[in-house]
Amino acid sequence: MVKNNYRYINREISWLQFNARVLQEAKDKSVPLLERLRFIGIFSNNLDEFFKVRYATVQHIDLAGKSGKRALRGMEARQLLEQITNIVIEQQSESLLIIRKIQEELQDHNIYVIKEHQVTSKQGEFLRSYFLNKVSPALMTFMLDDLEDFPHLKDSAAYLAVKLTLKEIANKVVPKSTERVDEKGITEKDKLYALIEIPRTIERFVVLPVSDDGKEYIIFLDDLIRYCIDQLFSIFEYTSISAHMIKITRDAKLDIDNDFKKSFIEKISKSVQLRRNGDPVRFVYDKTIDADTLAFLMDKMNIEDTDSIIPGGRYHNRRDYMKFPVLGHKDLAYASITPLPIKGLDLNTSLFKAIAEKDYLLYAPYQSFSYLIKFLREAALDPKVTSIKITIYRLSNVSHIASSLINAAKNGKEVIVQIELQARFDEENNIKYAENLQREGVTLVFGVPGLKVHCKTCLVERNEEGKLKRYGFISTGNFNESTAKIYTDYTLFTCNTAILKDLNKVFNFFKINYKVSRYKHLIVSPHYTRKKMYELIEKEIQNALAGKIAFIRLKLNSLSDYDMIDKLYVASNAGVKIDLIIRGICCLVPGVKGMSENINAISVIDKFLEHPRLYIFANEGEPKIYISSADWMTRNLDRRVEVACPIYDEDIKREIIETFNICWTDNVKARVLNDTQDNTYVRNDLPKNRSQISLYEYYQNRVN
Repeated sequence: MVKNNYRYINREISWLQFNARVLQEAKDKSVPLLERLRFIGIFSNNLDEFFKVRYATVQHIDLAGKSGKRALRGMEARQLLEQITNIVIEQQSESLLIIRKIQEELQDHNIYVIKEHQVTSKQGEFLRSYFLNKVSPALMTFMLDDLEDFPHLKDSAAYLAVKLTLKEIANKVVPKSTERVDEKGITEKDKLYALIEIPRTIERFVVLPVSDDGKEYIIFLDDLIRYCIDQLFSIFEYTSISAHMIKITRDAKLDIDNDFKKSFIEKISKSVQLRRNGDPVRFVYDKTIDADTLAFLMDKMNIEDTDSIIPGGRYHNRRDYMKFPVLGHKDLAYASITPLPIKGLDLNTSLFKAIAEKDYLLYAPYQSFSYLIKFLREAALDPKVTSIKITIYRLSNVSHIASSLINAAKNGKEVIVQIELQARFDEENNIKYAENLQREGVTLVFGVPGLKVHCKTCLVERNEEGKLKRYGFISTGNFNESTAKIYTDYTLFTCNTAILKDLNKVFNFFKINYKVSRYKHLIVSPHYTRKKMYELIEKEIQNALAGKIAFIRLKLNSLSDYDMIDKLYVASNAGVKIDLIIRGICCLVPGVKGMSENINAISVIDKFLEHPRLYIFANEGEPKIYISSADWMTRNLDRRVEVACPIYDEDIKREIIETFNICWTDNVKARVLNDTQDNTYVRNDLPKNRSQISLYEYYQNRVN
C-alpha cells in the first residue's frame, strides 16, 4: 500500500481496507475452515453493498462532470474510481486463491467441492434427477437472439451466459465477406446466445449422497446446471456449448417522490420497487468467458469499457458461502457460546422491580438478549403499564420484539413505534412489519422529514400508586434477535428519572418536529451531538495544557467526519492521549508526528461483529462515559436522530472501562490502523488476549 501523505485517508479506500481485514480472516489458518468460507461470503456481500452505495455515489459525481475534490478531499472522482477498481481486482484475485486453498484443505476432511466434469456416473444419476425435479422448473432462461429488447437483469442476481455453436457450420467453407467472423471462422449467424438466471429459491450448494468410501461431495448449483445443460437445450443441434457467469450490481439509492396524497409507506414501497431498475454500477464476468460472448453481451446491454467492468472468477455471488453446509463437521466451525445471565437480574422474576433498584448493562452476545424481550413481554402483560414507545431500525425476519408490541396493543396499552422505513437494504422487511403493526393497533410514527431515525431506545410508562414512573432501555444496537447472536452491543436498562425525561422529549420530537427540546443528560443528534463532542474534547485539551490527566477513548464502527478528526488532531497536539477502536472506516491518520502522534488506533475483526459506539473522556479523573447509536460520521452527527446516553452507575462505569481495556489490549485479532493501511496484526510479548474470548470469560467470572 502506498503511504498516505494527506491529512485524511479517503473514505472509500479506508472501507476497502476494512474489507481487506475481513479477507484476512478468510486467510487465517487459525480460523476454522468453514468459518473461513463464511468470511469469504461476508467479504463478497460487503463488496456488493459497497458498489451499490459508495461506488455509485462517486460515479454520480464523475458523471455529473464535477471533480468532487472538495467532497473527496483533494482526489478527482475519476482517479478514485480507477483506484477502487484496481484494489477490488487485486482483492478479488486474492479471494480466489484463498478459496482454492480452503477447498484443498477441506479435502483433508473428506469434503470435496467438485465441478461438472468431475461428476461420476453414479453422482450423475442423482444430479440429473435433482435437476429434473427441483432445478429445471425454477429456471428462467432467455434466448437472446429472439428478443428485441435485452432482458432486465436483477440487481446482484447471478446469470449463466450461454453460447451454442450450431451444427450447420460443419459443411461451411467460406463465410460471406459481410459477416463478422471469429478466430475459428465462425460467424455470428452460426451461434445462439442465452441467459440462465440462477434461482435464489434453491440452495446454492447441493450436497450429493455420501460415497461408499465415506467422502462427502458438494457441487455448486451453477455447475449442476452446467452438467445438465444439454437437457435444457436439447431442442437445438449444436457442436459446442459454454456457460460463464455474469452479474450486474445496481445503484441502491432511493428516490422518494413528493406526492402528498401518498402515505410514507406507499412512497418508500414505490421507491424500493424503482430501485430494482437502478443504473448498473458494476458488471462482473468470468474472466475465462469467450471474447465474442462478452462483446455480444456488452453490445446488447449498452455497456462501455469502463472501470465498473470487473473480470472475476468462475463463481459470483460468493456471499452464499455464508450458508455453506456444515455436514455435521462442527469441529470445522466456531463453537457456539451460551449467552450468560446478567448478575442480579433474574429472567424468572420481574425486571421492572429489579431495574427500579439500580441500572443494569447487557453486553450481547456474551449476555442473553432474552432480557430485552422479557422486558417488553412483561410490559405487554403488566396492568400497571400504560404506554410503550420504541424506535425500530432493523428487525429480525421473525421478530419477538414485534409480537411483544402487538401483544401490548391488544392488551390495551398505548404502543407507539417509530420505525425507520429507509433502513438501507431492510426497507422491504420494515414495510412489512409497519403494515402488520399498524393493522394490529400499534401507532406508527415515521420520524422527521429528511432525517433517518437511527437511535435505539425504548420508554415504558407505568402507573405506580397514582404516579407516573418511567422505565426504559437505550442501546448501541438494533433490536434484532438474529444479529444479537453475532453483533456485540451494549444496552442500558434504567429507571433514571432524568435520563428518561430526556428520552420522552426525543419521542415528542418525532411527533412535533418543529419543537427542538433541550436535553440535560442525553446527547441527541442532529441538534447537539457535534457541539457536545467539541465541548468534551475541548475540556480534555484544556486539562492537558494545564498538566492534568487528559485522555479520550472511543469505540466506533466508523470515523469519517473531517471536522471531528481535525478536533482530535488539535487534542493530540495539546497532549491528550487518544485511543481508538474502529471496526470499519477510519479517515483519521494516527501516529503522525506534529499532527496525531498521541493517537493510536486499532481494529478488531473476529467471530463477532464489533458494533458498539462508546465514548470515554477522562474528565480530570472522573470519567464521563456514553454509550451511543452514533458513529462519528457526518450523517450520524448532522442528518440522523441519534442518542448518546451517559452512564451514571459506578459499577457499570467500571465494567465498561474494563471491557474496553480487554478489547484495547487484544494481541490476537487486533490490527494496527496507520498511514500505510497495511493491516498489520498487533503483536507483543504480553500473554495472548483474543478479546472476544476474554470478554466471555470476564462475564463468566462475574456470575460465578
